[in-house]
Amino acid sequence: MDYPISVLAQAERKVVDTKTLPFGKIPTEHMFIAEYKDGSWKNARVTPFQELTLSPLTLCLHYGQTVFEGMKAFLMDDGSINIFRMDKHYRRFNMSLSRMCMPDVPESLFKGAIRRLVGLDADWIPTDDDGSLYIRPFMIASEERLGVKVSEEYLFMVVCSPTYRYYTQPLRIKVETKYVRAAEGGTGSAKCGGNYGAAYYPTSLARAEGFDQVLWTDSKTHEFIEESGTMNAMFIIDGTLITPALTGSILDGVTRDSILSIAREKGMKVEERPVRYKEIVAALKSGKRVEAFGAGTAAVVAPIAVISMDDEDYECYTGDDATMYELRDHLLAIRRGRLPDTHNWNNIVEKFAVT
Repeated sequence: MDYPISVLAQAERKVVDTKTLPFGKIPTEHMFIAEYKDGSWKNARVTPFQELTLSPLTLCLHYGQTVFEGMKAFLMDDGSINIFRMDKHYRRFNMSLSRMCMPDVPESLFKGAIRRLVGLDADWIPTDDDGSLYIRPFMIASEERLGVKVSEEYLFMVVCSPTYRYYTQPLRIKVETKYVRAAEGGTGSAKCGGNYGAAYYPTSLARAEGFDQVLWTDSKTHEFIEESGTMNAMFIIDGTLITPALTGSILDGVTRDSILSIAREKGMKVEERPVRYKEIVAALKSGKRVEAFGAGTAAVVAPIAVISMDDEDYECYTGDDATMYELRDHLLAIRRGRLPDTHNWNNIVEKFAVT
């Protein structure tokens, strides 16, 4: 079923130099919104960016039914607009919704909303190699009622913001062995708001000690590495790309999946398996070249310079010839149309004329 999407009064374009502004601070002129009520989606429309009016009783403000995705659109070298890996983001969005007892968003509505919004606000897409348009689809429970229950009404929305490099310097991170991001059987594999709220306190403690992020470990033993801050954790040791296997407590990252695919194409040995943090310590102590990095939509590839484990700091390799940069640059080249898109990851959209 195709969902008609109305474009209401269009806002005046006010594109400004956004490179010096913080990530996610400046929205584009328009937003998308649709309503779920009485068992169906309706009133799908693109409007000028505006504030929401919600009752204090709105369920999302109380009981955690909030889910989101993070995607990017790129300006290709030939001037085309590329929304990267919409299919996988769509599947993950609906998986997260299912875990939170929220209704699916139909594929035509999800993709149609993003295509229309990005096409309308295409002038916001940065031309710099490190720039892109960040796309945030999200859904909230909108029923007005106090009481712990699954909402019967929802808002599905999409907003966009220009973005550049998320981290400008290699990171210092601390292995976290007291607090946990998520536990198996919980919501760690879903992109729901509660996962991020629970991470704030231990992250703030690490930052007070001079670290940028934490390296999460499993909830049962605190021996196995899970994620790095809000990114998937990856390591390259002896030419092998190693990353924790997906479990119910680890997010199935789109950038993670892309990097693994590229590494295999290049003939690298790839291991998706449980990774003890002491294995990384042993490799570092032995003098091996260890590359460590986080992989995520916002950061893409974020090199890790220092890992603190058991109150001792270990330096990882971040030199210019690091393999992680080669993988990052290969991914960028696909997104920009400089290398063939053999995986059908790119989704080309038309720029909509302002009338």
